[in-house]
Amino acid sequence: MTKKVYISGPMTGRPDKNIDEFNKAEDLLLKAGYWVLNPTSNGLADTAPWEDHMRADLRMLSVADALAFLPDWEKSRGARLEIEVAHALNIPTRPVSDYVMGTSA
Repeated sequence: MTKKVYISGPMTGRPDKNIDEFNKAEDLLLKAGYWVLNPTSNGLADTAPWEDHMRADLRMLSVADALAFLPDWEKSRGARLEIEVAHALNIPTRPVSDYVMGTSA
């Protein structure tokens, strides 16, 4: 069975909500053979409230087998919450690079 990996990282306050970095991570994870859960594709409009995005993102995270975090995740309130929830649910958390070693974009 293919492992489902959720991407976590900073969005709020970043240019274009850091979408390019999330999409690069998604491409690398897909090439490495993972099923990717990318919160930039949570189905909500960019204008939806932060809380609504977090609810949708945490639903995605709840079905993940692992969490891959982007650089500077610790500066993001949402990413810190996602990692805390992952730990509470015994979902392993590691940098994206740990999942994609040897994979190039």
